[in-house]
Amino acid sequence: MASGPIRLSEMMNMSIDQLRSIKEQTDLEVNLLQDSLTKIRTAASRLEVANAALQDLSLRPQGKKILVPLTASLYVPGYLDDADNVLVDVGTGYFVEKTMAEGNDYCERKTSLLKSNFDELLEMANKKKSIADELGRILKAKLRQMSPST
Repeated sequence: MASGPIRLSEMMNMSIDQLRSIKEQTDLEVNLLQDSLTKIRTAASRLEVANAALQDLSLRPQGKKILVPLTASLYVPGYLDDADNVLVDVGTGYFVEKTMAEGNDYCERKTSLLKSNFDELLEMANKKKSIADELGRILKAKLRQMSPST
């Protein structure tokens, strides 16, 4: 079979086993896309929290006592030494020192990229879901034709 979108006429001519196989694969692809969408949402919300933290940090005066997060649940007391420069996690454990404006720009660009990727994946997931639904309808119709009527 040629790669690319499956046409309705091609689906109608497939055997039940072929339809089941393609439906299972399409359902798997839909699930993977939905997992990716969830991960993108999570990453985007982390960036939004980071951007809000940058905004909050920019309003605090130097020398202000703050709690510094070491882990998600462990904070230690500290003092704000330099509110004009921040460390930005650029992935895989690497941090880059940036100005507050550069850090804010970084968060906004990453959020925009994630939104674009999210929109593309959502469209692809919706198309795959439609194909899986159509395959399911055709499969049910073929199974009904094969079963003896009572």
